[in-house]
Amino acid sequence: MFDAALRRVIDPPLNAAGRRLAGAGVSANAVTVAGFAIGLAAVPALAFQRYDIALALILANRLADGLDGAVARATGPSDLGGYLDIVLDFIFYSAVVFGVALGRPEEAVFAAFLIFSFIGTGASFLAYAIIAAKRRSTTEARGRKSIFYLGGLTEGAETIACFVAICLFPAWFPWIAGIFGAMCWLTTASRIGQAVQSFDS
Repeated sequence: MFDAALRRVIDPPLNAAGRRLAGAGVSANAVTVAGFAIGLAAVPALAFQRYDIALALILANRLADGLDGAVARATGPSDLGGYLDIVLDFIFYSAVVFGVALGRPEEAVFAAFLIFSFIGTGASFLAYAIIAAKRRSTTEARGRKSIFYLGGLTEGAETIACFVAICLFPAWFPWIAGIFGAMCWLTTASRIGQAVQSFDS
């Protein structure tokens, strides 16, 4: 929901850093994979309820997620880069929730609901992108991307806020998972509605 507005604020410094990394010979894919590895390190931190460490790793992963796009804009985007970016992001999102479940097994059902909700947002997002590509539809509302980015109530910024809230207030995890999961389903429903409006012809 807030991604497009945030882009106007965060893109200039990210683009400057991306140009420096590209000039040093760092590839966008290398940043993507390194960020993913850092993000996965949050899983054992969450399993051992080291929420401070997990928060730092999650934020580092999100920084890398912004930097890989900035490097790609400096060097030219690639299909493989776009593929890795979205696939590893979705795995990371579910991995964080899985880590919470490992650390709080008594609340695993809420973690399962949140991952279940991520399936709805992920599937509705990717399926729309596939049909949009077939119809040669494009958008740059969230910056220049390798695939069509359809917005919604829960996007990247909201997901980061959810993860930060989980790390800061772990005892509230059932409420956070329930509320954010419900927001994910509203996003899924809105995307299905958008698909019906856009593709029913």
